[in-house]
Amino acid sequence: MIKIGIAEDNPYILKAIIQKISILEDIQIKVKATNGKELLEKLHKDPNVDLIFMDIEMPEMDGIEATFQIKQRYPQIKIIMLTVFDDDDKIFNSIKAGADGYLLKETELSELAAAVKETLNGGAVMTPIIALKTLRLLRNPLPFETPEQAEEIKLSKREIEILEQLSKGLKYQIIAENLFLSGGTVKKHVDNIYSKLQVHNKLEAIQKAKANRLIN
Repeated sequence: MIKIGIAEDNPYILKAIIQKISILEDIQIKVKATNGKELLEKLHKDPNVDLIFMDIEMPEMDGIEATFQIKQRYPQIKIIMLTVFDDDDKIFNSIKAGADGYLLKETELSELAAAVKETLNGGAVMTPIIALKTLRLLRNPLPFETPEQAEEIKLSKREIEILEQLSKGLKYQIIAENLFLSGGTVKKHVDNIYSKLQVHNKLEAIQKAKANRLIN
């Protein structure tokens, strides 16, 4: 029995995905979550999941950040992004985060069934249009910043310290203890880092900081 997880914040779409996947043989839907944070909490209690269908735009923690976190903690779990987005940056960041596949929500049931089997066998499934975009991205990688933009990014010494510890996968409370700060102070610094770097999650912040040589 293949154990499946689904992360989707829209209850109607979540129900539709469940109904679609439930028809497939030898598949058990074990985990359902409406955001990345909830998904991580459920996996912490029981990580016995083979594959996750992951939405991208979700509250509290989006699918790209959740993918990054899951791959850090449970690298054996396969993740297929199942989304309406075919933006270059979404594809690029999903792959960088560790996604094993990228499908659009319009994917037919037969294709989903084939995608599950292929992914669990070590393949990388993609909707044809996504595959074409990915090939283009490999030939012409997206620049995170132009040199002129990079010069405008200025983080304080404390913000860089916090960002370096975030890049190691440490949680806010651990960072607070390491730097003799309160958890609230660390969160405030992280909010400022996101604002200065013009990003929305930890993964994007780390990637952008490394691209601009703010951290190693």
